Order: sequence, then C-alpha cells, then structure tokens
Amino acid sequence: MATPPQVDFGILLGLAYQEVVRGLRATLAAAGFTDLGRSDGFVFRALAGRPRTVSELAVRLHITKQGAAQIVADMERRGYVVRVPDPDDRRAKLVQLSGRGRRALAAARAFHATYERRLVRTHGKDRVAALRELLDGIAGGGEGVDPELRPLYL
Repeated sequence: MATPPQVDFGILLGLAYQEVVRGLRATLAAAGFTDLGRSDGFVFRALAGRPRTVSELAVRLHITKQGAAQIVADMERRGYVVRVPDPDDRRAKLVQLSGRGRRALAAARAFHATYERRLVRTHGKDRVAALRELLDGIAGGGEGVDPELRPLYL
C-alpha cells in the first residue's frame, strides 16, 4: 500500500492559521464582538501603540489611502475607532482605538496567550518555543518580525 503524499508545508501553515482564526473568532463572538471584519485585527495592531493618520494606516496596511479611509469609516461606525484632532496639526485627524476597540484587542490578546499556553500543555514548552522560533524566522526572513509590530503580539 502506497504512503499518501505529504501535505505541502504552505498548506499546513494555512490550515493551522485557519484553526487559530476560527478559535479567535469564536472567542471574540462569545465576548460580544460579533461584528468584526477581516481587516479589523490588522487595524487594532497598527493602532495599539499610538494613534495614526489614515495615511499612516494605509502605509502600515499596504493599501491605498482610500481603502484605509473606508476601513476606518466602517470601524468608526461599529464603534471600534474614533477620530481625534492631531495636536501637532490642527488640519489633520488621528485615528485611535475607542474603548470598545481596546476591549476587543485585549480579548484577542488574551485568546492568543491562552492558545499558546494550551499548545505548551499539549506539545511541551521546548516544541512550542522551537515552533515560535521557526515561525519568527519565516515571518521575518531571518531578520525577525518588524520591531514596531513585535510588542503588538504580546
């Protein structure tokens, strides 16, 4: 009997990611965040450190300024972000997380911490540390994850 072919590495990464996202969405929905969009998590991470202009968000998200403005308007309508005057430029507005946005981000971070602790219980500390090191190398091309984003993953 022939051995079934090995699943491609990229497919395994994608399937693992889908499982994490499925668990994250279920956890956030149970916490009352049932209206999250696909881009919201990226915006939460981009705004976690400090407020940003729509133009800065566009650069961070690698999308057009118009696309970022649409996402911000939608998230503002759902109560996850607010626009505030820029203290350095009265003509500009900064986008920052609202209280609801900060609570959603905190719930997502709690999920990720719980998920990793569960992996450690199931697979062991050393294996999870090795996996984390491998993924960090893959994500950063050997240079590690962007230092500005690193604190957002904690």
